[in-house]
Amino acid sequence: MDEQSLNGQLIPAKEQTFLEGQQPKQFELRFAYKVFWEFMKAFKVLHNIGPCVTVFGSARFKEAHRYYGAAREIGKRIAALGLTTMTGGGPGIMEAANRGAFEAGGHSVGLNIKLPFEQHENPYLHKSYTFEYFFVRKTLLIKYSYAFVIMPGGFGTMDEFFETLTLVQTKTITQFPVVLFGKEYYQPLMDYIALMANEGTVSPEDLKLVLLTDDYDEAIEHINHYMEKNSKPWLRKKLKKVKPAKAPQAQPKAPGA
Repeated sequence: MDEQSLNGQLIPAKEQTFLEGQQPKQFELRFAYKVFWEFMKAFKVLHNIGPCVTVFGSARFKEAHRYYGAAREIGKRIAALGLTTMTGGGPGIMEAANRGAFEAGGHSVGLNIKLPFEQHENPYLHKSYTFEYFFVRKTLLIKYSYAFVIMPGGFGTMDEFFETLTLVQTKTITQFPVVLFGKEYYQPLMDYIALMANEGTVSPEDLKLVLLTDDYDEAIEHINHYMEKNSKPWLRKKLKKVKPAKAPQAQPKAPGA
């Protein structure tokens, strides 16, 4: 089928699928150029955004949900560390984390994705970029961050969590803290990861790569500990001097504006 159903809505497939088999060389070259150009444009937008903490989570939680409130508090506390809060730029958990940072006078960045449903840019962003390709977006959500907070979410959040965790496990990114926030939601997942360790598909030491918590202080202290321990001396010195930026005077733009 070319369409899927989500909550009764039809989700149209993209016009071009890149797994259709061999394509002409000109097509492949054009695709590679589009990917390269998207990287370059994003690099320009994100240059000098400062050290980030990326917050992943579902786009579907509304403002009244407890996890929205939790993500908002996390964004506020990231701002208090003098770090930039980075998210996927959309609604739900992403909006909440950006909002917490924005309202606390911190820096707020969103990396959006073109989708026919769910995803629209939230109004609490100082900088944003909208991507065509998921894999480019995921690369940049990781590239600029020194820590990762995984709030409750669905398939996309799990994809982001395990890709990030694999990079930490393989020391592609070195000793960056990964926080799973929400014990009730994530305990079954941690139990399954423990089963992986028992079966020998991951190492027992890999369980230490993730902090599962419901405590804001514990989460932020875990991030701060790794920042002080593993970041370069110039960055540690810089962070000690940095205070959260003053909240902008202008009101955030409305969604879709």
